[in-house]
Amino acid sequence: MKSTFGKNLTVSLFGESHGAAIGVTLDGLAPGIPLDLDGIRHQLDLRRPAGAISTARREADAFQIVSGFFDGHTTGTPLTLLIPNQDTKSRDYAATRFLPRPGHADYTAFAKYEGYQDYRGGGHFSGRITAPLVAAGAIAMQILRRHGVTLGTHIAQCAGIGDRDFAAERLDEDLECLSQRTFPVLDEERGAAMREAIEAAHAQGDSVGGILETCVLGMPAGVGEPYFHSVESVLSHLLFSVPAVKGVEFGLGFGFAGLRGSQANDPFRYDGDRVVTTTNHNGGVNGGITNGMPILFRVCVKPTSSIYLQQDTVDLARGENATLLIKGRHDPAIVHRARVVVDSVTALGLTDLMIERAGTAWMRGE
Repeated sequence: MKSTFGKNLTVSLFGESHGAAIGVTLDGLAPGIPLDLDGIRHQLDLRRPAGAISTARREADAFQIVSGFFDGHTTGTPLTLLIPNQDTKSRDYAATRFLPRPGHADYTAFAKYEGYQDYRGGGHFSGRITAPLVAAGAIAMQILRRHGVTLGTHIAQCAGIGDRDFAAERLDEDLECLSQRTFPVLDEERGAAMREAIEAAHAQGDSVGGILETCVLGMPAGVGEPYFHSVESVLSHLLFSVPAVKGVEFGLGFGFAGLRGSQANDPFRYDGDRVVTTTNHNGGVNGGITNGMPILFRVCVKPTSSIYLQQDTVDLARGENATLLIKGRHDPAIVHRARVVVDSVTALGLTDLMIERAGTAWMRGE
């Protein structure tokens, strides 16, 4: 029963939604990596709730690095980061301890941990646990950025409303824009329409989902391992670990099914001494290995499971059918907050793959 991922750089998550603290341990970082703590705070701020479209739970996310960091640099030993939980209302969950919420992990956690799990706020399965994951991802993003690798995610669709696509001729500008926006869209008018749709669902006690689209620039060709540790395999493993993610596709994804090979293939050509493709239908990956083009993928985020409408469930204590009307503080949509989590796991996966190819010293820029 582990909550650890990684081959060269391992990430271990711990804590529960209403416990004293949540945190992460990164093992495998090279010594001597300078860390920008304000950069970590910025990424955590992008995950925090804001306004009527998010939960009323407000956590400061004031983190503390308790090991593996000294005099502004990593030491090479496991780095552990803690984030205290301060704004908890555990009593909201006492009455529904044995009434699993539809769409949540309440029942499956009960089945796996035989009733010993911390049920408050979803316990270890809560989206709250993504805060330390974002902090860890912020460290990986800093490492990647020093090698010219940048990434960003926008809400491609929410409540049936679409954002504009990434602009192929100015991807770097789009990514820079997204890095500063708490509601990550490329077209702010469409973003306003999405927010209105989220608020309308919230007013009805319901929730909405969406699609996130991610772009990675600057990854060199030749990164990834065949078959079991392909770029798609590693990133998909991590992306499906993000709460509420139910689908992942790279490049055209399921759109390939309706094409012929002559339409789907990406022709190669030289751009100076660099090999590029004239199209990027495969999302920067061939045979599970990066080809040097932008990595593009999408994830589907389901509507928030916590809604304020009566739902059918079971009473695990009584062994009978029941109904449930939840209370507490919940997001009517999590797609906008999930984007920074997607960025974080992407950065962690790519860093792990880069260490596999270039070695530990690569993290210091050597």
